[in-house]
Amino acid sequence: MNVRNCRTCGRIFNYVSGPATCPVCREKLEEKFQQVKEFIRENKGVGIPEVAEACDVDAGQIRQWLREERLELSEDSPVYLTCESCGGPIRSGRFCDKCAGNLTRSLQDVMKGDRAAAPAKPAKNDAEGPKMRFLK
Repeated sequence: MNVRNCRTCGRIFNYVSGPATCPVCREKLEEKFQQVKEFIRENKGVGIPEVAEACDVDAGQIRQWLREERLELSEDSPVYLTCESCGGPIRSGRFCDKCAGNLTRSLQDVMKGDRAAAPAKPAKNDAEGPKMRFLK
């Protein structure tokens, strides 16, 4: 069992995966996200500071939702994110289309190389029977 303290409220909870926040805080954050999303729909062209102030949400949290691709900046927005690889402007996520494609190709090449370079598994010799081995 993996027990942690919530980053937001400090409560102890059973951690499974994702951010280290308890289910109660995660639910509150999801409610804030829905509020932000609705505010953006009703007020097209609004900036991050205005959304943060109107919805009582940290601007950093809004940027996090943009990086997670849960929100996207409009094409005519003066605000933009930067690609973590090349520094180019992007509307959401972490990488531009070009860098994401390059990263995908690189990972695929590595996976292909690992399969080709992997030695064949030696045949298991059960003639000696099971033995206990100790590490020194």
